[in-house]
Amino acid sequence: MAKILIIDDETQLRKLLARIIGLEGYEIIEASDCASGLKMLRQHKPDVVLCDVKLPDGNGVEMIGRIKEESPDCEVILLTAYGNIPDGVQAIKNGAFDYITKGDDNHKILPLLSRATEKAMEQRRALQTDSDLSRELSFERIIGSSDTLRKAAELARKVAATDTSVLLTGETGTGKEVFAEAIHHASRRQKEAFVAVNCSAFSKELLESELFGYRAGSFTGAAKDKKGLFEEANKGTLFLDEIGEMPVELQAKLLRVLESGEFIKIGETRPTKVDLRIIAATNRNLEKEIGESNFREDLYFRLSVFRIHLPPLRERKEDIAEYVRFFASRFADKMGKRIDTIGKDYLSTLERHSWPGNVRELRNVVERSLIMAENHTLSAECLSPEFHTIHGSDANPDSLALEQMERRHILKVLEYTKGNKSEAARLLGIGIATLYRKLESYGMK
Repeated sequence: MAKILIIDDETQLRKLLARIIGLEGYEIIEASDCASGLKMLRQHKPDVVLCDVKLPDGNGVEMIGRIKEESPDCEVILLTAYGNIPDGVQAIKNGAFDYITKGDDNHKILPLLSRATEKAMEQRRALQTDSDLSRELSFERIIGSSDTLRKAAELARKVAATDTSVLLTGETGTGKEVFAEAIHHASRRQKEAFVAVNCSAFSKELLESELFGYRAGSFTGAAKDKKGLFEEANKGTLFLDEIGEMPVELQAKLLRVLESGEFIKIGETRPTKVDLRIIAATNRNLEKEIGESNFREDLYFRLSVFRIHLPPLRERKEDIAEYVRFFASRFADKMGKRIDTIGKDYLSTLERHSWPGNVRELRNVVERSLIMAENHTLSAECLSPEFHTIHGSDANPDSLALEQMERRHILKVLEYTKGNKSEAARLLGIGIATLYRKLESYGMK
C-alpha cells in the first residue's frame, strides 16, 4: 500500500483530501507545517508528499529540496491556492513531480497521485537493485569465517582504498576473481569499468590484440580500429587472471604500462595513455617461474607490491557448512525447490573430501545434490557415487548397488538438464566423452 503525506495548515482541506485519497486505498499521514512534515517524512517514509506552498513556518517550493534531501526516491506534488506560474516553474526546477491549483484541479489529484506513486516505486526498486548489485560485488560476497580467509579479506579491504597493484595467489577455484571484484567495488574507481581477462585463454597474438588493441590495416583481418582492454578499463580496474600464463614477450609491454601508464597499439607509432589499476592473479609459483625464465623478475616485483594469498578449501573446512547453506539457498530458488534440512551425514562427508577444485568444485557438488534431493533434505545419499566410494559412507541396506546408484544419479541429472548432455557433463564433473560411454553402457544413445 502506497503512503501519502499531506502537508497543509488548512485543517478542513487537509481532512477532505485525506478522505478522498484514503478511499482509493492509500495510507494517509498528515502534517500541518514544515517541521512536523519533515518529522513525519523521516518516521513514515511516504512514497508521495502533497505539500501546500504557503505554510506557517516555511515555503512549499523551498520544502521540495529538503524532502528530496531526506528521501531522494519520494515524489512531491505542490498544492497552490492560486495558479502561480513562477512558483510552478520553480517547483519543477526544484524536483517536484507536478503542481496543482487547489479547488480548480481537484479532478487531477487521483490520476496524478497514481503516476507519482508508480514513479516513486520504480525509483525505489531501482535503488534496491543497485544496492543488491553493490552487495553482490562487495566484500559481503566473500563467504567464510575461518581465520585464514578473514585475514585475506582484511588485507583486501585495506588495499582497496589505494591504487596499489595487487597480486592474488592461490589454487584454481579459491575465489580470486571474487576478491578482485570486491577490491574494485570498494575503491575510488568503483563507478568505472572492471574488466577481466584470462591470460591462458588466448594465443600470444590474440592476447596482444585483446590487451593493446590495433589500428585498421595493421595486419590481415584488421578491418577497423579496435580498442584494447587497457583502454576499455581506463579510469577503472583491469583484472589479469592467470598472469603466469602470459608470454614473456608481452610481459615487457605490461611492465611499461605499469611504469609509465602508456602503451603502443599494434600498427601505431604514438603511445596511448591510460589511468587504471592492475589486479593480477595466478595459481602458479611465480618465483619458480622466474628461476625457469618463464616470468620477468622486474614485472613480478611491480605486480606483487601487495600480495594476498587465498587459502585452499581443504585448509579451512570450517567454512564448508556456510558455503553449503549459501549455495543451497541460491540453487533452491533457481530450481523452485525447498531445502529445510542439511543433514549432518551430508556435511561430514563433504568435510572428509580433499577439494582439489576448491569452492568452485563445492558449488557444483551442491548444485548436483539439489537435483537429487528428496523430502526437502540434503543427505549423504544426494552426493554422487564417488563420494561413497572415496569416503566409505555407510550404505543404506535398501539402497541400490554402487553402479545402479551411479546410473540413477546420471539419469536424474540428464532429466534436470532436459537431455542437454554438455550441461549434464558439467554438473556431473565428467568429460562429455565419459558421459557418452556411460550412456552407451546403459543401452542409451
